[in-house]
Amino acid sequence: MLSVSAERFDELVGEALDRIPAELMKALDNLVITVAEENPDDPHLLGLYYGIDLTKRTHDYTFAMPDEITIYRRPLLRLSRSEEELADQVSVTVVHEIAHHFGISDARLHELGWG
Repeated sequence: MLSVSAERFDELVGEALDRIPAELMKALDNLVITVAEENPDDPHLLGLYYGIDLTKRTHDYTFAMPDEITIYRRPLLRLSRSEEELADQVSVTVVHEIAHHFGISDARLHELGWG
């Protein structure tokens, strides 16, 4: 498994977010992005979006807890052989999970090459 500090991993997530176009970042609504070591129910999961995506929100979407994207550190480290490869995998995972916030399905993401 690749060895990268938690601080450096957080930086890679931040760098991935910095590469997302400003127009898309402005459209994110009521969303937090966190990093965790791994998902206890599925240790192979790279990231997870939990919430009500923008396409399903209605006029009564008020006072809701923020949606959450979690990026899982250990599975991404296990998947990568270098920091460069890790940075690429983190970027793909961040984009994939943000796409879910916009209502894009896994099937469509796979079609677009963001599987």
